[in-house]
Amino acid sequence: MANEEDDPIIQEIDVFLARSLLEKLYLFQYPIRPASMTYDDVTHLSAKIKPKQQKVELEMAIDTLNPNYCRSKGEQIALNVDGTCTDETSTYSSKLMDKQTFCSSQAASNVSRYAAAVYKKGELHLTPLHGILQLRPSFTYLDKADAKHREREAANEGGDSSQDEAEDDVKQITVRFSRPETEQARQRRVQSYEFLQKRQAEEHWVHLHYYGLKDSRSEHERQYLFSQGHGLAENTELIKSPSEYLMMLMPPNVEEENEKPMAPSNVLSMAQLRTLPLADQIKILMKNVKVMPFANLLGLLGSGTDPTAVLRCVQQVALLVQGNWVVKSDVLYPKDTSSPHSGVPAEVLCRGRDFVMWKFTQDRWVVRKEVAAVTKLCPEDVKDFLEHMSVARINKGWEFMLPYDEDFVKKHPDIVQRQQMLWMGIQAKLEKVYNLLKEHLTPKKQEAQSAHPLLVSGEQRVNMAKAKVKQNFGQLEKELQRQKAEMKSNESSARPDVANIRIKEEPVSLEEPMDTSAHEGLNNGLVNGLHPAQGPLDPVNGHLPGGCIDRVAQELKAFVSSTFKKQFVLTLSELKRLFNLHLASLPPGHTLFSGISDKMLQDMVLDTGCKQILVPFPPQTAASPDELKVYALWEAGDTYDQHRQVLLEIFSKNYRVRRNVIQSQLSQECGEDLNKQEVDRVLKDCCVSYGGMWYLKGTVQS
Repeated sequence: MANEEDDPIIQEIDVFLARSLLEKLYLFQYPIRPASMTYDDVTHLSAKIKPKQQKVELEMAIDTLNPNYCRSKGEQIALNVDGTCTDETSTYSSKLMDKQTFCSSQAASNVSRYAAAVYKKGELHLTPLHGILQLRPSFTYLDKADAKHREREAANEGGDSSQDEAEDDVKQITVRFSRPETEQARQRRVQSYEFLQKRQAEEHWVHLHYYGLKDSRSEHERQYLFSQGHGLAENTELIKSPSEYLMMLMPPNVEEENEKPMAPSNVLSMAQLRTLPLADQIKILMKNVKVMPFANLLGLLGSGTDPTAVLRCVQQVALLVQGNWVVKSDVLYPKDTSSPHSGVPAEVLCRGRDFVMWKFTQDRWVVRKEVAAVTKLCPEDVKDFLEHMSVARINKGWEFMLPYDEDFVKKHPDIVQRQQMLWMGIQAKLEKVYNLLKEHLTPKKQEAQSAHPLLVSGEQRVNMAKAKVKQNFGQLEKELQRQKAEMKSNESSARPDVANIRIKEEPVSLEEPMDTSAHEGLNNGLVNGLHPAQGPLDPVNGHLPGGCIDRVAQELKAFVSSTFKKQFVLTLSELKRLFNLHLASLPPGHTLFSGISDKMLQDMVLDTGCKQILVPFPPQTAASPDELKVYALWEAGDTYDQHRQVLLEIFSKNYRVRRNVIQSQLSQECGEDLNKQEVDRVLKDCCVSYGGMWYLKGTVQS
């Protein structure tokens, strides 16, 4: 109450709402002008507006007699824009920059809370504003000056001969037929910046007449800022309670939809996604990601999501391939759509993509030419199919992009069996559509047996293993009996008659002890890293029988030699990985399954002409011991042996090297100036590039 007494009401003012200039009144905000030039001195030469865009252009005269005006600069600008000649198209007819163009931009998108007020005789008259425009100088005359400059340069270069001009009149025309535009392509085109700019440029300018401040027409128009009637019937908008009146003057600040950034139609935030039903969430995620492990899908759906419900929903929009979920073809290619590349209907695209998915259920690798030959689709469509679920590998084909998800297959055998039945139905349909013969498909299935069994339950795996054991047991048993018989015959023929032998007793010298070092490593109960009870062949006094060692050594040497001729540089870890892959491709009962120890593998590497490169790894390296052992083929028998040896010597002293250092060292040691192709060949054989530095293969530490 004390505050109200200290601040008494001095005067009450009636407020009126003028509606005569409703949706016609704009507020222009001019830039700051020199102190010597007031707005009364400005002369408007022309004005035009685009009503829909609320865009205005004003052309205003510049006072060239003002002491702040630089005449020499004005003449130079006019000369650059118009050149020496003056005609109707000249921007500055007086050969002096005597005018300036201003273009408008919207200062506020929501002007409903702004009004122009006029106070007169104790009354306040308000007129709502339709727009607030900020005027800024336009420099389009500089673009015109650049165009004139380019024209003068072209003229100075000289024109072509008359014969050339005649030849220019005849031009070849290429006729192209546009492809049918899909709905998604049309939406992207409508939302593009170029399309919006084109639509804005299509709106025509409306030329305006400018009337000065003291003009009689201006005086007449200013009268519309006052309310035309003071009766209550004319101002029913103001018959409101105080709270309603304040709400009209200051509405709540609610963001309009057009103020939010426009996102593409195919982009959805995670917050918006989680407001949708579970089935729609899974469909949108699978449609965008295309290939996803089940664990990743659960992680994207958020905590607390029921895995059983997710499994039920994901089977409606995806199929199981190598333990991972791949979106169905009819989700990506709905009915009544067509290919953006060839115009092929969605039905044909779905069949072709299903064939690619089915191929990946049989093997990790797919050849693009084979898919194109079977489906008879254009290369662009086939490439789209493959990019959805695989990665291209040079000189190998397309590999499925995710590893085999063995955890999901073990946890959900019922889902795997159901998906396998679905794939059997899809396979039967594909065989009928593409005329695929079963005898042509059988060898490919046999080749894929070395990889993980795809979409096979645990019980089926056990049955397959038992069948293989029964098939190979008889052959292995016969081979074992034959080798035992040979050993017994050799032992009996070499055994002497003990009764007729007399041992000559001689004094044993203490200086010459018995040498047992050659057999210490073999009498330890292990043969090539396997216990005797586990090996397929019986050891005799620590040795493999019947020339088995020679066969194992030959097979191992052939593998090591062929591998290093392809790779040149390998770590022990990478070599063991390649050897395990090689073992997986061999038939059961092969001699290499007798057990190969790490020491035997390393000794064979050195016996095949390779050398160990002692790379000086950094002290803080996290590499394993097998990754620290680096081997390189020292002599391959080609013209680049000397270059590779120099390169390996460099990396025996440096962990990483720059290319210019390598090139200079090669040129110095080899006594010749190597070109770029030769250096690239040597680096490709032995090194990899990372972060501008070169490392030996397998030694990069992330």
